[in-house]
Amino acid sequence: MPAPKAYVYLLCCADGNFYIGTARDVAARVAVHNSGKGAKYTRPRRPVTMVFQEGPMTVSRALRREYQLKQLTRPQKEKLIAGELVVKLPRRKPRRSLGGDC
Repeated sequence: MPAPKAYVYLLCCADGNFYIGTARDVAARVAVHNSGKGAKYTRPRRPVTMVFQEGPMTVSRALRREYQLKQLTRPQKEKLIAGELVVKLPRRKPRRSLGGDC
C-alpha cells in the first residue's frame, strides 16, 4: 500500500503574519482555518489566504519540511513565495546497524 500523501502550505494571515502547516487536503484545511476551527494561531488572524504549497510527499517528509521552512526568516519566506529562493530538504543519513562489526 502506498504511503499517505501530504502537502506543506504557507498561509498569509489578515495581520500580515505567515503560518506554515501540513495537510493531506490543503483546500479543506484552509477552509477549516477560515471557519475559526483551525489552529489557535490563525483564529484571531482571519481571513487567511494560501500563498505557497509543496507536495505531494510522505507525511514524514512533509513534517520535516514544515520544520525546515519554519526556521526561515521572514525575508527568506517572502523570497520562497516569490520563487526567488530554493531550499532543499537534506537527505537523511542511512542508519547504521547496531550489531556486527564497527
